[in-house]
Amino acid sequence: MPAKLPVTLQMYTLRDDSARDFAGTLKTVAEIGYAGVELAGYNGLAADAVKRLLDDHNLLVSGMHTGLETLENGFDQVVADALTLGLEYVIVPYLADNRRQSIDDYRRVANALNGFGDRLKTNNLQLCYHNHAFEFEKFGGDKYGFEVLFDESDPHLVKVEMDAFWVVKAGEDPSAYLRKYAGRVPLIHIKDMTPAPESTFAEVGEGVIDFTPIFEAAEVAGTEYYVVEQDQTFKHPPLEAVRISFENLKKMGMIEA
Repeated sequence: MPAKLPVTLQMYTLRDDSARDFAGTLKTVAEIGYAGVELAGYNGLAADAVKRLLDDHNLLVSGMHTGLETLENGFDQVVADALTLGLEYVIVPYLADNRRQSIDDYRRVANALNGFGDRLKTNNLQLCYHNHAFEFEKFGGDKYGFEVLFDESDPHLVKVEMDAFWVVKAGEDPSAYLRKYAGRVPLIHIKDMTPAPESTFAEVGEGVIDFTPIFEAAEVAGTEYYVVEQDQTFKHPPLEAVRISFENLKKMGMIEA
């Protein structure tokens, strides 16, 4: 049995609920049993106010999503917020289209990530990059954009937040990449997929992704957190969807007591 890990929730999943009642939504997340959250914005609050809300419900912060453009234009504020929130992982969640049109684009991004990773390290923070499916495109060579990002960046400065859904969506095996980049994947986005042809988002344990090899490889990879995310919900309201995902992970034996 793979090791149990803290399970947190990417709050983008509950963006509409949070916009209506951020404090109440965090309270429900804690009541479901999540150990903490991964942030994607502060719902108009300052970082210290968010920290107080999280502390009220004993929720840790496994990381926060921060665009590359935000790092370029507001680096000092990112650092200040991360330190206020008491997190370690600052995660670039996405690349704009104009940053991923060629292998040279990916090389430039890898170089930029190295630079920001080095600057974050001086503040005891760790940079990560979160994948989608578009990184699994080859540009006339043998390497995916994903591989360029991580083979041409410093493994100590740039870590991976692997999104299992998007790797599967791209036709690849998440467990293989967890093993390839072992020691470099502190966080995994756990989300499930409906059957083809839709192949869209599902509650964890309600879809077609086999998580057993992913959990086994995560142990080898030295993963620290499983992060539940569901970009869109279809069968259930978001709060019910994240409850189902948590309960199914518990049934799988993957919830740290």
